[in-house]
Amino acid sequence: MIKVFKTTNGKFIEKEQYDLLEENIWIYLVSPTQEEIELITTTFDIPKDFIEDPLDENESPRMELEDGKRLIITQTPYFQDDEEAAIQFITLPLGIILTEKCIITVSSKDDDVLQNFIKGRVKNFSTAKRNRLILQILSRTATVYLNYLKRINRISNAIETQLEDSMNNERLMDLLDLQKSLVYFATSLRSNEAVMEKLTRVGMFTKFEEDEDLLEDMIIDNKQAIEMTLIHTNILRSTMEAFSSMISNNLNKVMKFLTSVTIILMLPTLVSSIYGMNVALPLARSPHAFAILMVASVLLALVGVIIFIKRKWF
Repeated sequence: MIKVFKTTNGKFIEKEQYDLLEENIWIYLVSPTQEEIELITTTFDIPKDFIEDPLDENESPRMELEDGKRLIITQTPYFQDDEEAAIQFITLPLGIILTEKCIITVSSKDDDVLQNFIKGRVKNFSTAKRNRLILQILSRTATVYLNYLKRINRISNAIETQLEDSMNNERLMDLLDLQKSLVYFATSLRSNEAVMEKLTRVGMFTKFEEDEDLLEDMIIDNKQAIEMTLIHTNILRSTMEAFSSMISNNLNKVMKFLTSVTIILMLPTLVSSIYGMNVALPLARSPHAFAILMVASVLLALVGVIIFIKRKWF
């Protein structure tokens, strides 16, 4: 899918009828077809890898420069709003290509970060200021990470509350999925940090004081996101360990109770087993033998219960 956006007279609009050779446009590519890839690579004379690499979900963040065309790949957070998705919070590569006349973004899905720009949640940006727009996209990426980390924290707190009332394997698996998401976030944020550090050494991104300040704020936000990810990871790991200990403790209590019950039941069984032997025994000819043996069995069981209660073995 190809969409074209442009800032005209201070207004950010989507161009229904567009010319790819028009200056200062933003070309938005989402899961492009081979025909669309050929069209973009031919029109702008850029390597095909610049388009195809960001479509690989395992692509690592990096920065390349070839024939005056600059490629920046970053990992952005993505929320899978699908009940069948194994993990809801993941990361996806976002490719940003800077040419002499326009900026091109490439992603395999509708990127959550870029949707903030398209839907008007981000103010004061222009497709004409391409270098600054790239910095704003990277800055917004760090902000979205922080927002998603807050959502993950709220979800984990809700799951913990449910687990306190009743242990549930499904809820524990949800916590495990959140832990996996945090691992993805931590890895991606560290890789993004390396790309941001490289940007500080590129003169075109530090030419203006406003761009330099934006770059510094972006790096600070990214570091904050890394720290928050590590904090939430440690908290979640500790929570999982605590609930695992609680499950083991509950299992031990159940086994202890069942063992105690088995021992108590063994006492009447012992009496009945002795009097089940085919030999001469006391009370064998007494008409009250059954009642006496029943009373004796009950008394033995009660004595056993009292002993177990006093020793707190139940």
